[in-house]
Amino acid sequence: MDKTIATALLIVISIIMAVMLFNIAYPAIVDGGNAIGDMASRAEDQMRTQVNIIHATGELDGAGNWVDTNSNSTFDIFVWVKNVGDTRITALERMDVFLWTENYFQHLPYGSGGGTPYWTYSFENDNDWVPTATLRLTISFSGQLVADRYNIRLTLPNGITEDTTLGM
Repeated sequence: MDKTIATALLIVISIIMAVMLFNIAYPAIVDGGNAIGDMASRAEDQMRTQVNIIHATGELDGAGNWVDTNSNSTFDIFVWVKNVGDTRITALERMDVFLWTENYFQHLPYGSGGGTPYWTYSFENDNDWVPTATLRLTISFSGQLVADRYNIRLTLPNGITEDTTLGM
């Protein structure tokens, strides 16, 4: 009889331990699978996202004089960027825009709320940044920039970057 009770207790303890092990291991396995799925989804999004900077220019005439082409009393740099990927790009306000020279570096904020410089955007040939649509970034400054070679980097919210150099 003692052996029967001991065997029954061992079976009950074994079942309890198996359930506890399952309760510990199963969520970890599910979380690991979800993490791999999320990473694959982000990688796919990055592979499907592509942009090209088509052209960048400042408000200067042929002689290097400031010409306020859009009459907003700020010196502007215009950057045209084409969506050449196969996915719609959203959350454009969360893009990072960097401007730098050999002696100057700045991360530019979106919108005019923090003074100058700042950047805004508009769509050239669509109402959204879908494939084949062109986005025009306007980088605004309170005064004319000095003649130099400026580098511009755009970083999309999903991490895709595109650079160009602008000589003024």
